[in-house]
Order: sequence, then C-alpha cells, then structure tokens
Amino acid sequence: MTDHRTFFVTSNAWEKRALFGHRPNAELFLQILDEQRKLGRGYLHEFVLMPDHFHLLITPAEKNSLEKLMQYIKGGFSFRYNRQRSAKLAVWQEGFTQHRIHGTDDYARHREYIHENPVRASLVEAAAHYEWSSANAMWQHLLDPELPGLKPLPRAVLVSPA
Repeated sequence: MTDHRTFFVTSNAWEKRALFGHRPNAELFLQILDEQRKLGRGYLHEFVLMPDHFHLLITPAEKNSLEKLMQYIKGGFSFRYNRQRSAKLAVWQEGFTQHRIHGTDDYARHREYIHENPVRASLVEAAAHYEWSSANAMWQHLLDPELPGLKPLPRAVLVSPA
C-alpha cells in the first residue's frame, strides 16, 4: 500500500492580520488551492480559513515536497494579492507548522480540529455554518477524499512511557 504523506498544516498571516476577514481574500485563497489541485500538485482534504490563519489537511503529489506545495499555495496567493493592490506587502509570517498524519485516527482528529476551530473561536455555533471551512457543504467540490494507505504510527510510539 502506498504511503501518501498527508499533513496537517497551519500558517499565519503577517502580524496576525485578519487577512481572511475580507471575502475577496478568502475567495482568492480558495481559488489558489483549487488551481493547485487541478494542476496535480497536491490533494486538498480539509481546510479552514480563520481570520488570521489557515489550517489544511493536504497531501502533496508524489512529484512535490510539502515545502514546494506550500510555496505554490502561499507564494501564489501573495503574488496575486499584491498584484491586485499594486503593492509589495508582507502577507505571511515566515514558514508554516506541519504535522505528518499517521493513520486514520490521527486524520479524523485533525479533521475534527479543523471543523471545530471556528466554533471554539466563537465565530459560529455549528461548524457547518462557517463559510470558510470544508465543514460547509458549499465547498465539497474542492475536496479530495482521504487517501488510502495513511501510514500508522509504529507500535512503540503509540504506547505511553511508564
């Protein structure tokens, strides 16, 4: 079975600005995600755009590293965001955080975290009501299914030390 290298990824807007608090920015970001999928650079499984950061569950295509896929996503957004404003503004804090998904239970935990993030932040009462999340049915066309073959954690890692 293939190991698909699925990741939970988080990145913050520069100085924690409410970048995605503006509809055109959120729409542009989702457009960039969809373009990267269609170009075959990776798979998008889940997402949430919080006002000042995003979380993704993504799998880079075999030919891409996670770093390259994030460069396409964040760099593509920055380029078009600045071009629309005829500016050269800092858009993102440097880098991103990542967690390699190990098995279907880990995938399910991170999927729930993504969906519940707007609820925990008191932006909505139910995850499905948040407009900028894969929990909202309007975005299902952007999502790829969980890939088979998620690599489980080795048994030694699953057992807590005494």
